[in-house]
Amino acid sequence: MTVKEFKNLEQPLPSFSPELRSLWWDFKGNWDMAHAEVDQLPGKSAAKVHAYLHRKEGDDWNADYWYRRAGVSRPLVSLDDEWEDLLLDFLQTS
Repeated sequence: MTVKEFKNLEQPLPSFSPELRSLWWDFKGNWDMAHAEVDQLPGKSAAKVHAYLHRKEGDDWNADYWYRRAGVSRPLVSLDDEWEDLLLDFLQTS
């Protein structure tokens, strides 16, 4: 699936991981649903998306906590670029 195809979906696919569902909800403008998808999940992949969401929210302290849990540093790219990088990573592994 391409980024364009992902963006054109009317709803997330049943086969999507919680991380992909979260990115879909975020793209559609529903931060709360995006956050709910990854809020209680363990693991570094969910932590990466969780960190991105808090960075987008403007809560850098909380975002940095989740970046540390993911084992990565806060990226020095735009939010749009981070979203697309995350999406491509998760599409590749799904």
